[in-house]
Amino acid sequence: MATTASHNVQLPHVAVFPFMARGHTIPMIHLACLLRRRRLATVTFLTTPGNAPFVRRQLDDDDDVAVVELPFPDDHRHGGAVECVEALDSLSSFPAFVDAASALRPRLEAWLAAATTRPGLLVADALLHWAHDAAADLGVPAVASFGSSMFAHVMRDVILRDNPAAALLAGDGGGEEKKAFAVPEFPHVRLTLADIPFPFDDPSLAGPVIEMDAKIGNAIAGSRGLIVNTFDAMEGHYIEHWDSHHVGHRAWPIGPLCLARSPRDVEPLGWMRWLDEKAAAGRAVMYVALGTMMAVKAAQLREMARGLEDAGVDFIWAVRPSDADLGVGFEERVEGRGMVVREWVDQWRILRHASVKGFLSHCGWNSVMESIAAGVPLAVWPMGAEQPLNAVLAVDELRIGIRVRVATTGDGVVASEEITRVARALMVVDRDEKGADGEAARNVAALAAKAREAVAEGGSSWKTLEEMVSALCLPADPSN
Repeated sequence: MATTASHNVQLPHVAVFPFMARGHTIPMIHLACLLRRRRLATVTFLTTPGNAPFVRRQLDDDDDVAVVELPFPDDHRHGGAVECVEALDSLSSFPAFVDAASALRPRLEAWLAAATTRPGLLVADALLHWAHDAAADLGVPAVASFGSSMFAHVMRDVILRDNPAAALLAGDGGGEEKKAFAVPEFPHVRLTLADIPFPFDDPSLAGPVIEMDAKIGNAIAGSRGLIVNTFDAMEGHYIEHWDSHHVGHRAWPIGPLCLARSPRDVEPLGWMRWLDEKAAAGRAVMYVALGTMMAVKAAQLREMARGLEDAGVDFIWAVRPSDADLGVGFEERVEGRGMVVREWVDQWRILRHASVKGFLSHCGWNSVMESIAAGVPLAVWPMGAEQPLNAVLAVDELRIGIRVRVATTGDGVVASEEITRVARALMVVDRDEKGADGEAARNVAALAAKAREAVAEGGSSWKTLEEMVSALCLPADPSN
């Protein structure tokens, strides 16, 4: 396999097809750039016309990644403006959107068959389960990607096998918060009902999300393995467990993928200039972002605003939706100390800024990995999907964060006082540096160093990526 720039035509060809959500797309952009920078493969990035502008904005000319647009059929009910999860009115329609994305299968098949240089490997999100079938029908090896920790994947297997929600709900009425399910293979892991993601917290294990999950699982099982944005030094025992129970579709831990790219030389935006001013003044900043896929109710946003105002810490808050009402006069009262951003921000760029010392996060895996890679401790507030399991890993095992206590008011809203408590604890306000939050900062700094070692030349993730391409990717075949 040639690996020199002068012989790119001989490099194997990898096609990358992420799910239509930014949290799934960004790590795959990093993977594409890493494959090119290391001259392991030529890369084609598959996306839809509605998502292509975002993808191209994240790529530099010297990345040398081809972007191919696969349009939805004209009669597709999710066509037009709704080509990504962030544009859905409600996450209740998420399973339907996942199913509807299968309308792209004929476009994918046509491109795979007609590509000038036939792809030797398809990296496809497991949510695009049909893409794996399409690749198999055309003789193209496929490897699955999915935006979860290795811990969450292993716990999914446990949950499907043991249905811990049934055991937790079948007790003697002693209170759900006092019960925990000890994972047989990992007895130190004790899951409460709140740690079990929806809809697996319902013992019936039925419904459209369960059906969607089964398709995801089948896609992974039928692939040549699972790309995981993690690294051996952090999740090695869970990686080993997965590999011993999933012969033929092992894990390929190649992260943190965000470390694959050097900082981009771009025009400083308003929020970056604000952070620069904070750094110059010696002020520590907390970054607040609760993801792009799940809308936070208006009442909760206003409680968050009150809590941040009362905490007295400096913060930058990426708010969604852009027209969110944070309460009359809030932004004026916190001006200078707090900044509200109502547009998409480069989260990785924010987290690695010298002034950012804490991250209040929904605990999506992309966010967790970026925080770890940047050495920034977390305050975790899982909102859905596998995020409760990521929180267990981050707080209970890795000890790199603290929890938002989800004891709520009657309307299901976390009170402002809890936001204040978490913000002050995370930023070590009026606390001894030897406190629990100081420990989290030290632990994440040590983990960040191990992350850099993993992706450096000769590191575990460095070697695994090379092994994956060598083992799975067919050689280039310009003749089809």
